[in-house]
Amino acid sequence: MSKNEQYSGDLSLPDVLSIRGILSIHSNIFSVLQNNDRIILDIPENAEADLSSVQLIEAARRYAYANDKTISLASPASGQILKVLQRAGFVEAFDSEDTKFWLHEEVNP
Repeated sequence: MSKNEQYSGDLSLPDVLSIRGILSIHSNIFSVLQNNDRIILDIPENAEADLSSVQLIEAARRYAYANDKTISLASPASGQILKVLQRAGFVEAFDSEDTKFWLHEEVNP
């Protein structure tokens, strides 16, 4: 078993990813990050989402990167999460790492 396999965790996020529950979601994500070197977030396909959830996931990505940890999505952003990313202008500003993380797509120069 490799180190990454030994120290990885999965976290299924709730169906409602909004400002009202963001503290609980924050606590769950950062608790798993504290105890694992690599985590995979599973966002329900039909999740209700607002900008706070995208901001939290972005903050978790930055935290993970700064602490030599890895965070990824179980599947590409879709549904409400993708709509929030588009409406907020994130998709237009994606670099190759963002595209790989959020959309699971490789960008070739």
